[in-house]
Amino acid sequence: MPRVTLSPKFQIVIPRDVRRKLSLQPGQQIMLSEQDGIITAIPDRPLEKFRGILKGMSRKGLREKQERM
Repeated sequence: MPRVTLSPKFQIVIPRDVRRKLSLQPGQQIMLSEQDGIITAIPDRPLEKFRGILKGMSRKGLREKQERM
């Protein structure tokens, strides 16, 4: 697990291997959340990146529109 150091300006540098693995780009926003003293960083992704992730998913067992209302 990579370790980073907090600068005097409260900034951190994300290690190169992590940036490459997650395809992070300069200016990309990252959401931070804290729970029980643990900080989690979640890269903001445009909705277009999620297009097609459910391709081929079985529709069996899905409710009909009338049942959802």
